[in-house]
Amino acid sequence: MADISIEFAGIKSPNPFWLASAPPTDKAYNVERAFEAGWGGVVWKTLGEDPAAVNVSSRYSALYDHNGEVSGFNNIELITDRSLAVNLQEITDVKKRWPDRALIVSLMFPCEEEKWKTVLELVEKTGADGIELNFGCPHGMPERGMGAAVGQVPEYVQMVTGWCKQYSTLPVIVKLTPNITDIRMPARAAKGGGADAVSLINTINSITGIDLDKMAARPIVDGKSTHGGYCGPAVKPIALSMVSEIARDPETAGIPISGIGGIGEWRDAAEFIALGAGSVQVCTAAMIYGFNIVKEMKTGLSNWMDSKGYEKITDFQGLAVPNTTDWKKLNMNYKVVADIDQDKCIGCGRCYQACEDTSHQAISVTSLDDGTNKFDIIEDNCVGCNLCEITCPVDDCITMDERSQGQPFMNWMEDPRNPYREV
Repeated sequence: MADISIEFAGIKSPNPFWLASAPPTDKAYNVERAFEAGWGGVVWKTLGEDPAAVNVSSRYSALYDHNGEVSGFNNIELITDRSLAVNLQEITDVKKRWPDRALIVSLMFPCEEEKWKTVLELVEKTGADGIELNFGCPHGMPERGMGAAVGQVPEYVQMVTGWCKQYSTLPVIVKLTPNITDIRMPARAAKGGGADAVSLINTINSITGIDLDKMAARPIVDGKSTHGGYCGPAVKPIALSMVSEIARDPETAGIPISGIGGIGEWRDAAEFIALGAGSVQVCTAAMIYGFNIVKEMKTGLSNWMDSKGYEKITDFQGLAVPNTTDWKKLNMNYKVVADIDQDKCIGCGRCYQACEDTSHQAISVTSLDDGTNKFDIIEDNCVGCNLCEITCPVDDCITMDERSQGQPFMNWMEDPRNPYREV
C-alpha cells in the first residue's frame, strides 16, 4: 500500500490533504472534527490584530452546474472575528492533543515590522508547525492595506517575508494572490525574502451574479453588495496554471508549493502534485460536503498510486512539469484527427452542429432510410481541435487519433511560416 505521508518545508503530515485557512478552520471545535475525520493538517483561519474583524451577515453566494452542484463559490467573509488571545490558546491546546498533524497559523497584519515581530513571538509559543502569510485575501482587507494589497506588490511581499524569517524559527509559507498579472513576480519576491514555501491560489475577485429583481449582486447585504473571493471547482484550471508557472520558472523552481483551488477529490490533488505541489489545501469541497470527504481522498489517492506503482508522493511529484511548456515550443508537425465510433454514436448531431457552425466544417451528415443521420469525419478538413470530442455526450464515442506525418519535431521558432523564426 502506498505511503501518502509527506514532509513539506520541514513540516511532517500523515497525508497531503490540508484544510485551507477559511471558515472550516475557524476554531478548535472545527479543527478537531477535521483531524478526527482524517485530515493531515490545517491552516488555522487567518489571525489579525485586536480588536478582531467584524463580519457582515449574508456572506456567501454560488454558481451551480446543470446538475445543481456548486461549481463556483463566492464569499465576502473577512479574517477571524475572534480575539488573538482566544485563537492562540486554542491553537496551543489543539497542537498538544494532535501532535502528529500539521498545524499552520495564517497571519495578516499591517506592514509594520514591530507588529509582525510581536505576533510571531506569540505564535511560536503555541507549538504550531509553521506560519502562512495571507497576502491574497481580495475583499475587505485590501481596503485596509492588507491581504491582496500586499500580495500585489512584490517589494512588500519580500519585505514582510524577510521580517518573518528574521523573527521566527518556524517555516514561512507565503500565500499568493491570483489577482495579479504575473504570478511569478510575487513568488520570486517571496523566495527573495527567504520563504520556505508558497501556497496558491487564494480566491479570485468576483461577482457571481446579479439578482435582477433586487438589482444587486449576491450575496446581498441590506440591498447592497461587493466583490468577493471566488473559489471552488471553477478556479482549478487557473490554479493549476499558476502552480505550473512557479514550478517551471528557473527563479522559483524547487521552492515547495502547497496547491490550492478547486480540489474536491483525489484526482484533483494528484494533478496538483504532478505539477509540483508537495501538499494540497481544500476549502469549498469541505464546506459543501463536510469533513468526511477526506476519507475518499486518501483511499482514492493511495489506490491510484498502487495501480501506477508509485510507493510515495515524491515518486510522481512534479512529473508533469517538464511536459508543460510555452506554446512556441510545441511540435508544429504533430497532428490528430477525430474518429467517430459508429457503434457508440447515438445520432444526436451535437458534434456536427458545433463543427459546422463554429469550427472547420469537418463532419458530414448523411440521411439514412430509417430517418436517422450518420456522421463522418472529413479528414482533409479536420484540424484536430477536439471540439467534437468535447461536445459529444457519449464517453469514448469520439476519439482523437494521431496521424503521423513522418516529419521531425519542429517548434514555432523553427517553422518557416513564422516570419520571426530563429534561423
